[in-house]
Amino acid sequence: MLNLSGPLAAAAAPLSDAGEAPHVEALAARGNLRTFRRGVVLIQEGDLGDTLYLVRSGRLRAYAAHPNGKEITLGIYGAGEYVGEMSLDGGPRSANVETLEPTTCAVISRATLLAYIAEHPDFALEMMGRLIRRARLATESASSLALIDVYGRMTRLLDQLAGPAAADGTRTIAERLTHQQVANHLACSREMVTRLMKDLETGGYVEIRERRIVLLKGLPARW
Repeated sequence: MLNLSGPLAAAAAPLSDAGEAPHVEALAARGNLRTFRRGVVLIQEGDLGDTLYLVRSGRLRAYAAHPNGKEITLGIYGAGEYVGEMSLDGGPRSANVETLEPTTCAVISRATLLAYIAEHPDFALEMMGRLIRRARLATESASSLALIDVYGRMTRLLDQLAGPAAADGTRTIAERLTHQQVANHLACSREMVTRLMKDLETGGYVEIRERRIVLLKGLPARW
């Protein structure tokens, strides 16, 4: 496979690199434009697929799910990003991908993608760079899950998602995140996130304004 790879770095996936944008536009022009409503599963883990989804508007979420109902968010992807490139090897899909809101994608077949790469080999190098970055983020995520407790992972996530400081020193997370969404990023229970957030609110570290999390001051290293 917002990025958001794993609970930390993948939460706010960057748009395409500047050097990659012309290729993204050219490739999108060769695909079939389709619009999906919120909550549609475009890719299912384990299935065989030969399509790449290039986001034109809206957002996609990549996630892994366990039969017991637990999920972990692997990434969130917006306009200019694409998912499904791992289908190039002909193997099964490695994760699920769903729409977080009404989303328009250029749907690119494997044959079309391979033909474009043959014509523009420099794009293959850019794709390799993207895959390496995602693999690196996945490694960092795995280390985080193994070595950092839930509170540590949550504070890192909030700090990464928060925007620049306002005049009063507060930092706001633009995304309206539910406790369940945060829990999915952190691979923990919603109840755990609710308890930690309530403690931080009581301690005067965060507050909720118009359903957005606002960091009032630096979060303590330990809790």
